[in-house]
Amino acid sequence: MFVRHRERHRTGRTGWLRAAVLGANDGILSTASLVLGVAAAHATHSNVLVAGVAGLVAGSMSMAAGEYVSVHSQADTEKADLALERAELKTDDKGEHKELMAIYVGRGLKPALAKEVAEQLMDHDALGAHARDELGISETFRARPIQAALASAAAFAVGAAMPLVVTALAPVAVLIPLVSGTSLLFLALLGGLAARAGGAGVTMGAIRVTFWGALAMALTAGVGSLFRTVV
Repeated sequence: MFVRHRERHRTGRTGWLRAAVLGANDGILSTASLVLGVAAAHATHSNVLVAGVAGLVAGSMSMAAGEYVSVHSQADTEKADLALERAELKTDDKGEHKELMAIYVGRGLKPALAKEVAEQLMDHDALGAHARDELGISETFRARPIQAALASAAAFAVGAAMPLVVTALAPVAVLIPLVSGTSLLFLALLGGLAARAGGAGVTMGAIRVTFWGALAMALTAGVGSLFRTVV
């Protein structure tokens, strides 16, 4: 009896991992930067907290809408390509056989074997064979707009909640250093976890995210300080 060997590859995670990491990173970074910018302008503690909560809600909805629209555009393109391929299979079946055969020859198969493989795959699932080998569309990498939107919104909210909790608990006198320090720590942890999940180097993943986070927070705090000076 044939037993299929199942391997766990990380490429299957790319859809939700990208959306989740992007959402959480943006949640931590944008909310922490917003809090620091408002705090640097010498706003009251309650005003800083309200700005942070508003940023969480607005950011979550923005991430969801942005992911849905962009991924839905990809899904529409995939549907259009599949519809075109379906029509070509109906009108030029022999030409599609030759096209698939040429693809396999280009990948290293001998013409006779490539022809046999193309015929067998097209007899089994002609559209699936062309979608996978000609268009590069597979079930693993199919665009899923709703999944991407929900993952991004939820991840953003979770990420934004971290600096918000610190903001709510921190005394006014140490709010800026405490929020900035803990947010950089959160970003480093996120970068490390994302790199580990994707099979990359944990240290470089953490450094990469932390560097850009520190730069963004410093610039935003500087803008808030500038407005305080002008006023």
